[in-house]
Amino acid sequence: MHTLGDLSAYSTVDAFAKLDTLREIRTGFPEVIFGQGKSNLQILKIMNNAISTKRSMFATRIVPEVASYLQSHLNPTSSFEYYEDARIAAIGCSVEVGTEVHPITVMSAGSADLPMAEEAAMTLALNGVHPTRVYDCGVAGLGRLLEQVHVLRKSQVIICVAGMEGALPSVVAGLVDCPVIAVPTSVGYGANMQGVVPLLAMISSCAPGVAVVNIDNGFGAAAMALKIINLKLLK
Repeated sequence: MHTLGDLSAYSTVDAFAKLDTLREIRTGFPEVIFGQGKSNLQILKIMNNAISTKRSMFATRIVPEVASYLQSHLNPTSSFEYYEDARIAAIGCSVEVGTEVHPITVMSAGSADLPMAEEAAMTLALNGVHPTRVYDCGVAGLGRLLEQVHVLRKSQVIICVAGMEGALPSVVAGLVDCPVIAVPTSVGYGANMQGVVPLLAMISSCAPGVAVVNIDNGFGAAAMALKIINLKLLK
């Protein structure tokens, strides 16, 4: 039996990966692999390891071509699921249909921010927390945002995804009393500097209650939101 004192239990995949088999016990969050930069075969072997040890796992930044490869090479009984908008491939876990929506909102400034917003939303859903989605409501048309204020004010946590100049989280945090987790994206013209400008803008926000994750890191925002929600549930 493993305890929180165990820190070094892992499952080796050839010579290139050591899978953290105690991550969920230790941190409350299952292991998730970053698919970008890994070969198709490496991801396949990692997922086969999870299947053989009967553990759930999902991979982020999986493009459709990689998903097709995995689907055709994994065991047909492996419960493989692919969520294209989120670029997430999952083994042993899926989104439960008809589950009650939780008081957490994922919002995006524009449609181009959708992949990062969906990465956050599906990470939440795969962990049993079904968010409300509020998309394409950036500051270029404030009326779209103001129409959603009643939804935002029911939230316990808001994940706010924005590129360009990154103004949306500051505006949202000035309207609500819950934590706002800001996700800067690399969406924007050249002066956006591939997400550096919204990152600095969000870090510099004068609105209280804004926390910022790394550029394009929808997964990290969801992980933090889950911990906040879990703390609220313990009260």
